[in-house]
Parts: sequence; C-alpha cells; structure tokens
Amino acid sequence: MTIFVTGGAGYIGSHTCVELLQNGHNVVVYDNLSNSSVEALKRVETITGKLITFIIGDIRDESSLTQAMQGCDAVIHFAGLKAVGESVAKPLEYYDNNVQGTLCLLRSMQTNSIKTLVFSSSATVYGDPESLPLREDHPLRTTNPYGQTKLVIEDILRDLYRSDNTWQIMILRYFNPVGAHESGLIGEDPQDIPNNLMPFIAQVAIGRRENLNIFGENYPTHDGTGVRDYIHVVDLAHGHLKALEALTSPQCTAINLGTGIGYSVLDVVNAFSKASQQSIPYIIAPRREGDIAACYADPSKANTAIGWSAKRNLDQMCHDAWNFQSKNPTGYK
Repeated sequence: MTIFVTGGAGYIGSHTCVELLQNGHNVVVYDNLSNSSVEALKRVETITGKLITFIIGDIRDESSLTQAMQGCDAVIHFAGLKAVGESVAKPLEYYDNNVQGTLCLLRSMQTNSIKTLVFSSSATVYGDPESLPLREDHPLRTTNPYGQTKLVIEDILRDLYRSDNTWQIMILRYFNPVGAHESGLIGEDPQDIPNNLMPFIAQVAIGRRENLNIFGENYPTHDGTGVRDYIHVVDLAHGHLKALEALTSPQCTAINLGTGIGYSVLDVVNAFSKASQQSIPYIIAPRREGDIAACYADPSKANTAIGWSAKRNLDQMCHDAWNFQSKNPTGYK
C-alpha cells in the first residue's frame, strides 16, 4: 500500500516511516517542518535503503492536501502541536492547528475516497485518572488545551464513523514516547527548548543545558515526582504498523499504546545517568499547570485487538536515546 503520513518528518513519524518501508509499503510524507527536519527523512532512507516521497505543506491547506494524497491508500496522521505547557499559553494556536488541520485532512480524504486512518491521539484524553492502570473505557476528560484538541478530534472521528460506517479508523492513545532507533541515526530532536523529559535529560547529559527542572516533588507517588508510562518509540512505531494491518473492516477503535509500567521523573533521571555514565544535575521547580500525579496504561487491548505489545524496557529506552544524542550532539543540525 501507499501510506500518506502527515508529520512524517517528526520524531514518531520518522520512526514509523522506517517500519512502513521495511514492511513493503510506499510512503508519502506531508510535513511543514515546524518542529522537524528533512534530514530525518534522509536518514530513514539510509536505514531502509528505500525512497520516500516528501511534500512540504501545512495540514490546514486543504487544496494542497487533496492534491498531495492522490493515489494513496491510507493515512497515518501525526501532524499537530504537542506541548502541554505551550497549549495552556497558546490555546487558539492548538485548536487551529490540531482541530482545524484534522478537519481539512478528513475532507481531503473524502475527496480522494480514502477511508482508512490511523490517528495519533494521547493519554491526555483521560485527564486526571480516576483509577490506574488506564483502560480504554475510562471516562474521557482533559486538563489542558492540548489534550482537549485530541479529545475533540476523537469525537469528530467517532461522529464521522457514525455518519458513514464504511470508514476504517484506529485511534492510538500514546503514553510517553522516548528513545531512538538503534542505529543512532534518528531520534528526538526538538528545535527549541525540549518540552518532554528525556530529550531534556539527554541535552543536560551532553552539556547543551546546565540542569534539568523537575516540576513538583510532592505528588502522591513513591518519590514525590510525577509518574508516567514511558514507551520506546520503536515499539510505538511498530504499533502503528500493527494498527494499519488490523484495519481490514469498518470500525472506529481506540487503543492504548503503553507498557503498563509507571516510572517517576527521578527513576528516568537515574536510569539515564546509568546509561550515559553522566551526572544529571537537577533543580526542583513548582508544579506546572495541567500536570497530573500519575498516568500509566492497561495495554491489554492492544495485544488482543492488534497483536501488539511493547518489548523494550526503560534501560533500553535510555541507552538508545543516549546513543542518538551522543552521536548527534546538536541534533540533526
């Protein structure tokens, strides 16, 4: 099949392109490079020995989208703004880019008679959990505008399927992607100050940043710092391939992609320090608005519905993230 991948030059998108190409699919990447690099796609081609069709464009440009996806069979939709803190400060930008962009994408799919979609959602749609681990039937609510955009898009997809049950839609709720491809050629390379924990730790370890800020030390967790379900990006990318392969009949299904294990910020700091053999100086800072104490998945539905489970542990995640950072001290630049 030919797969249209929005945001395919980004962190998760580039790793998913590797999985798609290595499993015999053709890939068309559509990306505006706002938080990604075309260098990542060149390196994907190096890893796989296969070519990618790359089109630079914004998902809010419906006419460009409609033309770009001609001849494609399915869509994997990664494109979107993704920082919780930034979304609190800039909610209108998040609603415009994420929600309006997805509406443009869906209309373009309809124009091209493409009805197979894997959507990049998030565990933020669960809000502050009532119970852990999180199952897909947990009540949906959010604590920040980023999460709200993902929930709105999920609702749009469910309404779309109810109106036309010939669609084949898989909604993948990610937990916390980390790590890098084992080659060290592609990994997480935020263009500005990292919004996510592991790339920030990696930049401290390599000497690009002086110290890590840990936001909050009095959460009701085993060491007072926030607990999250960290998942290796290669496991996550493989989950997209399995989801795509499972879309053989009309449906609109939501699935968690996580490990089911919760690690605290300090757990990750200590594991990364061990993997890199570098000290990670940190400062305790106030809690951030919109953050929650703990969040980790019940990933059992992914196993039964699409035959997927995470394989890589925290030590492997840290090892691979450090491998990428140490080989690329300034990222793709």
